[in-house]
Amino acid sequence: MVNRKRIVLGFITLDLVMLVVAFNTVSWLWLHRSFSNEEFVIVPLMFPALLQILALYLIDGYKTQTDMMSLDYTSQHVIALAAALLTTLVATFIIIPSGYTLQQSRSVTILSFLLLMPVTLSYRRFIWSKLQNARRGRSLVFLGDRESCLVFKAECEKQGMRQPIILCSPAANSDTQSQGEELHPFDQVLDQLKNGGLEIEALVLRESNHEFTDDLSQTLIGLYFSGVPTYTLELFHQTYWRKIPLYRLNQTWLFQEGFQIAREPVFERLKRITDIALSSLGILFALPVIGIAALAIKLEDGGPVFFRQNRIGRNRVPFPLFKLRTMRTTEGGDLYTQKNDRRITRIGGFLRTSRIDEIPQLINVLRGEMSLIGPRAEWDKLVADYEAKIPCYHFRHLVKPGITGWAQINYPYGANLEDTLRKLEYDLYYIRHFSFILDASIVLKTIHVMLFGKGR
Repeated sequence: MVNRKRIVLGFITLDLVMLVVAFNTVSWLWLHRSFSNEEFVIVPLMFPALLQILALYLIDGYKTQTDMMSLDYTSQHVIALAAALLTTLVATFIIIPSGYTLQQSRSVTILSFLLLMPVTLSYRRFIWSKLQNARRGRSLVFLGDRESCLVFKAECEKQGMRQPIILCSPAANSDTQSQGEELHPFDQVLDQLKNGGLEIEALVLRESNHEFTDDLSQTLIGLYFSGVPTYTLELFHQTYWRKIPLYRLNQTWLFQEGFQIAREPVFERLKRITDIALSSLGILFALPVIGIAALAIKLEDGGPVFFRQNRIGRNRVPFPLFKLRTMRTTEGGDLYTQKNDRRITRIGGFLRTSRIDEIPQLINVLRGEMSLIGPRAEWDKLVADYEAKIPCYHFRHLVKPGITGWAQINYPYGANLEDTLRKLEYDLYYIRHFSFILDASIVLKTIHVMLFGKGR
């Protein structure tokens, strides 16, 4: 844990230093002098520095588990710094009174952030690759019964975990290994750990495991207080994968910590004010786009421009959802939209990929039926089926559905019941851990999804 804190502080320090160097260097090269004729400017750069740190924090740019070599992260990194640049320009030249140092040149601000994009990404990739090399020898140790061990291994494979997985059970012995089982006796693993023959990334425990004896519990407590990173399985899901495991759901789940949006009405009111302001602006600016899209839809097959369907909102209240029509008007077909679905029109394919078809949902937001961010608004026919098959599915109706959300950016389009279960884990994480910081993170990552045309 100490090493992770040092890494985070290291990234923040590098970001601050590079921003100061970038702005002063570009200023000297572009203006042939430093800002305000000073030798080196630092204090006026605190505002863009804070915006840079916040933007990178929102995309998990300070999280050691983030795959910083991936194209997805590269896109999000560029988008985050572009957002910081835009906010800096707006604040500098519209909000902040005259006399602010950065007001001397827009070009310096723009060029400095453009320089920071590859530089901050480069040293992140370098440090991350070094960390990965160091972590390759560290294992994830899971302790539970046989069934939970196998489930955990399968989930790690789905999530793309690179660390070796060691599955342990208190009941495991040499016979289970000889029979082809992958379960290791925990005593053997513990001996390796004490002798320095095993380095672990984390120790993960299955909650309420009846095989945990008093002696074993005391051993685990000793490991935890000696500095071994130890998680319950639910906490591991939330910390590493930022979702809620469905096995933990029951009718008392809601009485845990979190759920600020339900406990504190002020959060809901602020969210509603934000929804009204942003959806109003969005509709105003999107009118030309909607007009062009409507004309294209009409010219292609002469059918209706808008698509209307009953969806389920907060507290299970149905409402009509509005979208631009992207499919042919013929009835029938699969309840889910499939990849390369023949029902999608040519213009509809573009509207879906660009997410332009979603714009009319701003009307639903303005009417109070939806929020900009929240769980996906599901078709009433599908909800009836889900509630019959998925225990506690109704929990996702505690908040308003959203145009985008945590599940939408973390998991692809759901096309079956299994996908619905997976997306529910992310929806419940959002409901429990709602914050405006999380909403801001979703906005940045949604831009990435839109730019790369993911989903359908």
